[in-house]
Amino acid sequence: MKISASFLSSKDIPKDLVKLNDTDVDFIHLDFMDGKFVPNKTLPFSEMKHIGEYTSKRLDIHLMVKEPSKYIPMFAELNAEYITFHVEVDEDILEDLQLIHSYSIGAGLAIKPDTKVSSLVPYLPYVDQILVMSVEPGMGGQAFIPESENKIKEVRALLDSYHVKAVVNVDGGITDETISLCREADMVVSGSYIVKSDDFQKKISSLR
Repeated sequence: MKISASFLSSKDIPKDLVKLNDTDVDFIHLDFMDGKFVPNKTLPFSEMKHIGEYTSKRLDIHLMVKEPSKYIPMFAELNAEYITFHVEVDEDILEDLQLIHSYSIGAGLAIKPDTKVSSLVPYLPYVDQILVMSVEPGMGGQAFIPESENKIKEVRALLDSYHVKAVVNVDGGITDETISLCREADMVVSGSYIVKSDDFQKKISSLR
């Protein structure tokens, strides 16, 4: 199981990024919100772009934004392994996926808890990651929605039926107690469970 650590709930982002850099975590999960697609806003890109000064880890970027095409070129400048946006946006999704690929970065689609998995079907040949939201996007520290276990299995079955090799990632409420519900996934995003602890490595290891 690969682990992507989110710093959304961090009280001291630079310090926690340095600490995460000293662990064996696979990716740093960067949440970015525009205050339109979800009510909350995160730090502006002008501050986010300095993340590389604190960690050399590859980034797993999650754009919770209304207009992904506006932000993809900015975040493509960072050390990104994946850039993921939501299947629920009103933009041309295929065009946005191709824009991400034009930067030689993996393209991902995130899906909210109430969105039908079938909405992913038209884009399966173009995705490198599916991010299953196991909480409502927009705020850290939420509890894992139990029904997400079935959704993860549904996404896995869909990918298998179309012979698509995309990574199944799960984001929201991931702890040592909920990780057992994510065994069909390839990767999980964990935030509060890691960054609000005294031992980042111990928490990361408990999820593998």
